[in-house]
Amino acid sequence: MDRKPFERRFRDLQQEAEKWRPLWQDQQAYIDPARGRFLDKPNSGDKLNHQKLLDNTPTRANTTLASGMLSGLTSPSRPWFKLGLSDPELSKFTPARHWLDDVQERMMAVFSKSNIYNSLHAVYQELGQFNTAAMMLSEDFENVIRARTFTAGEYYLGSGHDLRINTFAREIWMTIGQMQDLFGYNNLSDSAKKQYDNNQLYEWRKVYHMIEPNDGRQPGKKDAQNMPFRSVYWEEGAEDEKFLRVSGYEEFPVFAPRWDVVSSDIYSRNGPGAHALGDCKGLMKSRKDYFMILDKIADPPLNAPASLQTKGGVNFLPGGVNYVGDGMENTKVEPAYTIAPRLQEITLDIQDLRNAIKETFFVDMFLMLANSDRRQITAREVAERHEEKLLMLGPVLERLESELLDPLIGRTFNVMLRAGLLPPPPQELQGRNLKVEYISMLAQAQKMVGTTTVEQLSAYVGSLTAVVPEVIDKFNADKAVDRYADMLGVDSEIIRGDEEVAEIRKRRAEMIQQQQQMEQAQAAAQGAKVLSETRVGENSALDALLGGG
Repeated sequence: MDRKPFERRFRDLQQEAEKWRPLWQDQQAYIDPARGRFLDKPNSGDKLNHQKLLDNTPTRANTTLASGMLSGLTSPSRPWFKLGLSDPELSKFTPARHWLDDVQERMMAVFSKSNIYNSLHAVYQELGQFNTAAMMLSEDFENVIRARTFTAGEYYLGSGHDLRINTFAREIWMTIGQMQDLFGYNNLSDSAKKQYDNNQLYEWRKVYHMIEPNDGRQPGKKDAQNMPFRSVYWEEGAEDEKFLRVSGYEEFPVFAPRWDVVSSDIYSRNGPGAHALGDCKGLMKSRKDYFMILDKIADPPLNAPASLQTKGGVNFLPGGVNYVGDGMENTKVEPAYTIAPRLQEITLDIQDLRNAIKETFFVDMFLMLANSDRRQITAREVAERHEEKLLMLGPVLERLESELLDPLIGRTFNVMLRAGLLPPPPQELQGRNLKVEYISMLAQAQKMVGTTTVEQLSAYVGSLTAVVPEVIDKFNADKAVDRYADMLGVDSEIIRGDEEVAEIRKRRAEMIQQQQQMEQAQAAAQGAKVLSETRVGENSALDALLGGG
């Protein structure tokens, strides 16, 4: 297999990412210098530069956003998704519901055992700071799945005709020892083998890695090189057509969520990190000016007689003694100029910038979500307090579901299925498509806007029946309960299915009918008894009926 086409595609992806590098480096410098890697040589990113970050409000705001999104979207402490079927009627079939609930519980157990939640927190941090994030999900022998997150500058993305991310590439700096452990001695280049033989295990080499659709696969073959997605590694400077490894994936293993996408952009140019960048720069400038003013107040520039220079200058230390010559007793040392800074106005300006940054990162709402595990906060409370922000986040949440959570759940399901970790589905579900519904705190809060309309309609119909009882026939209470339960994310075992409800109502109708028949029989028996005890021949009404009068 020729390596040159891979190298060309890699360069194309790299050149596209270079256009975004200035923005990412600004976001690194003014939001969180610990994130972002722009490695021109091994370990060159280990020296963090905090010189421009004079106020940690942006860092704290992004951390709050990430923690809030983890708690609000994918909380480790509560269910955040449930499985269903594309056929809503089949979803109510009791065996199908039980199987779906069982699969969901097993998947949640796999997520809890793996490093998914730590990785998702890192993804949300990347998303808030750089507007784009990337995470790879690999199969793991011990924990079923294992996630690996990346930071801006160390990976490149590509998309297909549908603008979905389907290509991932990265540069990796590895030691000779690491390369031998991962790829094996025989797959190394001749020069790398020579270094390994000479025990130069800690010499650095650049390795390229690319995952892309496998356009050369042969249908019907299931070997590693004929998977739907191809994964190739090669070493910089290796012999022509020499690869370290060629393998593949059944599903695209990289999830690259973006806060927002403009037109055909591969990377996102919109998001908290981009929108707050101007305020972050202004905050750092204001803080720098503030510190400079304080320095001038505490240690102002001075004017001193030139004669003091011959005496060794002026000692300003506490308790310091300055010796002057005779006749120089009135020598003055005084500030070169005096300033009267309006520190209160400067402080207010700094606070305004801090508040603007926090607002851009949705700190107030996400702080509520991040603390939700400490108290019983409800989705209704979130919706009532932050309805406006929830509306702004709606498109972002939908994109996160399609670009991060749907692929995460889908790949995890397939990995577990191939590993034999899922129960066999009922016969009725063979060939049916699964559907994922999100029931996280944020998803429920979004739906709570819809519950208000159901509540208002129910209350209106209830009040109207007092005047026009027939109007109740217009209201489908069963559908209203089902829809309301879906909006609240109620456990499917709490709401009975239609077939179970129909059976209950059938039994109830039969019991009512039997009771009515018994009451009618008792009334007939009582009437017969009264009739048998009535005396005739005394000009009674019964005599008249019997023709006796």
